[in-house]
Amino acid sequence: MPATSPKSDRAVPAPAELTTAPVRPTAAGVAPSRFGPVALVIAAGISVQFGAALAVKIMPGAGAAGVVTLRLAAAALVLLVLCRPKVRGYSRADWGTVLAFGVAMAGMNGLFYQSIDRIPLGPAVTLEVLGPLVLSVVVSRRLVSLLWAGLALGGVVLLAGHGGGDGFGGLDLLGAAFALGAGAMWAAYIVFSARTGRRFPQADGLALAMAVAAVLSFPLGVIEAGPALLVPSTLALGVGVAVLSSVLPYTLELLALRRVPAPTFAILMSLEPAIAATAGFLLLNQAMSEIDALAIALVIAASMGAVRSQTRKTPAA
Repeated sequence: MPATSPKSDRAVPAPAELTTAPVRPTAAGVAPSRFGPVALVIAAGISVQFGAALAVKIMPGAGAAGVVTLRLAAAALVLLVLCRPKVRGYSRADWGTVLAFGVAMAGMNGLFYQSIDRIPLGPAVTLEVLGPLVLSVVVSRRLVSLLWAGLALGGVVLLAGHGGGDGFGGLDLLGAAFALGAGAMWAAYIVFSARTGRRFPQADGLALAMAVAAVLSFPLGVIEAGPALLVPSTLALGVGVAVLSSVLPYTLELLALRRVPAPTFAILMSLEPAIAATAGFLLLNQAMSEIDALAIALVIAASMGAVRSQTRKTPAA
């Protein structure tokens, strides 16, 4: 949003239509898509998920809440310095919207990181993306949307029902619940991101909401991590997570969305579960079976189908 959607907090809030995409809304132009901006969006997704994989490596020392605190604090600091948002001239309703946006952001990040502390990265992102997908289905009110919802549900059933081995089956129930909760907060994030974008110029609202999220997460991070937050190596890795998961992808997405249509962006963002599974495999040795891959593919297909259905109904603008 400027530099910054987000697994998780990762998109410049803008008055985007909720029906155009099950993703974090971001302001953009609608110039024809080219390989360049598509590559930028994919690179942003890779950055986010590899940042999440790096976060998993920090968790044994700082805990999930500690990592969230480091990430949000670093991202808030960067955004406040870059945006230098004004704090005067706004109504109580404006500040209420920013507060709700910050709460959604803190909840989305906190629940997601609690999830990946318990279950592999691929399934966590797959379950999380159901939140935006359900929002897209609800606001569309079209019969075909039920097809995409059923397809996604089939993927979730496969993911949860496949058991044993080193695969993604037999998921920790609490970890899965955290991922679903993160998805619900992601849906709330989308709603309040759009509202904030209508009330605040550029990324000012995002910077202020990120600061709110950082403040809310700070007590939990201190309670769980304590002095570990001040260990130089942990601080450095926390900044790395913030750069990979927030600053870098926000910048790449902002550049891409100046030239790629919003529906195309949404479809590309639907690939994040697959990117997450790849990051988990490469960095965390989290294996994936054929059934696991099929489950993730079904959720991705459902997300893409929902986006395409909304595109036919309401062209992006």
